[in-house]
Amino acid sequence: MYLEHLHHLLLVYLTYLIAVASPGPSNMAIMGVAMNRGRASAVALALGILTGSMFWAALTATGISTILARYAEALFVIKIAGGLYLLYLAYKSAKSALSSGDPRMTTDTATKWTTLYRKGLLLHLTNPKSILGWIAIMSLGLRPDAPAHTLAAIVGGCAVIGFSVFIGYALMFSTAVMGRAYRKSRRWIEGTLAMVFGFAGIRLLLSKT
Repeated sequence: MYLEHLHHLLLVYLTYLIAVASPGPSNMAIMGVAMNRGRASAVALALGILTGSMFWAALTATGISTILARYAEALFVIKIAGGLYLLYLAYKSAKSALSSGDPRMTTDTATKWTTLYRKGLLLHLTNPKSILGWIAIMSLGLRPDAPAHTLAAIVGGCAVIGFSVFIGYALMFSTAVMGRAYRKSRRWIEGTLAMVFGFAGIRLLLSKT
């Protein structure tokens, strides 16, 4: 019985790892900020993304997200907001790609980190697929005969995985080598980010879920 529960937990962790480590708007945003603005800024963005993911995890754990998923109107509003926000990020990246100057922010550090944290948070909070993804993850791990600590193990384990992946990307892409690569290829990188955000936004707006 114990081995069976462990198997389900490992399946949950593997599913979440694949989901958070795969290329997508959130990870691309972390990479772009890391190469452009440095390690601390990328970590702030990554922590915002992780907070958004854990918010949906907590909501799923309480069963509220299951109710939301059954109401098409609620998911529709989140989907529209998320799609428009991604298109806004695409516009910002495209504007940066077309500019000739250095796009790095010149405001105080606290303001930068706060802004980037909010940006990361919004990336996840406006993604209805995050809700559905967490419902699927909980369904994999929470069985009728699951021990009482299973829920905490799922949320806690996924939090550690998410932290490792998002912060790992922030640290990896904020090295001096990556910084030089960004300065040399800034317009190409920002242009790629614009296409990723734009494609994700349009896809989200046109999706049926």
